[in-house]
Amino acid sequence: MEFSLGTLEESILLLVVVAEEDAYAYALVKAYEEHMNKKLSLSAVHAVLTRLEKKGFVNSTLHQAGEERGGRKKRVFNITNTGKRAIEEIKNNRLRLWNLVPQSF
Repeated sequence: MEFSLGTLEESILLLVVVAEEDAYAYALVKAYEEHMNKKLSLSAVHAVLTRLEKKGFVNSTLHQAGEERGGRKKRVFNITNTGKRAIEEIKNNRLRLWNLVPQSF
């Protein structure tokens, strides 16, 4: 099976895996900025998470409201088995290509 993800989708999906139970939009923005050294808007992350959920790569649940969010619930994302297969396939494809690059590069 071939999976199609854009670069930003792939990055956000990987950050969902890394974040585990803290994979909510604002935390993903901060993680992206920290690890990629690039700015990213909250609305862009929401759009990507929506696409990933529609593709079946992540699912989400609403968590209880907390004091730190002013009583608002937060939507937390988790990778699905389909998402795991997609990440594994992408990783393997990239490694195969990198292995073709001459050592002198």
